[in-house]
Amino acid sequence: MFRFLQFLHRFSNPAAPANMYMIVGLGNPGLRYQHNRHNVGYQILDVLAQEYGLGFDKRKFKAQLANGHVEGQRVMLVRPETYMNLSGDAVQPLVSYFKIELSRLLVVYDDLDLPIGTLRLRPAGGAGGHNGMKSIIRRLGSNAFPRLRIGIDRPPGRMDPAAYVLQDFSPAEEEIMVQVRHRAVRAIVTWLQQGLDVAMNQFNQQNNG
Repeated sequence: MFRFLQFLHRFSNPAAPANMYMIVGLGNPGLRYQHNRHNVGYQILDVLAQEYGLGFDKRKFKAQLANGHVEGQRVMLVRPETYMNLSGDAVQPLVSYFKIELSRLLVVYDDLDLPIGTLRLRPAGGAGGHNGMKSIIRRLGSNAFPRLRIGIDRPPGRMDPAAYVLQDFSPAEEEIMVQVRHRAVRAIVTWLQQGLDVAMNQFNQQNNG
């Protein structure tokens, strides 16, 4: 059904830019969540937008949007405003309306199962327990889209993972993450310029820092 709706939109929305890339950073809206571990997707898109002079000055389908070009590629940066568990309610309507091929959709999000600062690009896959990704996959009806996972490490001891991801990075972690956010931006730019295979080869094996 989703593929059929995409087909229809190719004729009903002729103003949509051709061959546009959509980059989604997952997080929760509002100042109280701004620096949380769970908001690393938002944080990386903020760095990308700042480096390329893009502003989140539009809203559509429950999301903040920044439109422009990154190294000659037309991009739309998306920060869902639905809260994490309903991220698909923002992403799916945007993908459909702007006729985004799923190979041109990149979702950036935190991952508890990776050491802090580790990057993992993949062309497809499951949600791995991440509620934002569960929502997106469910609404799209497909998991065949690229994603960039950012390691935030497991919570210490018996701490509840739900509480852990809603904490800010510690000062020591933040020192690492400053560099990681910029490295993630380089990985995204490489994906845009040279494709996913090249970006995976360059960034999936790098150490922190």
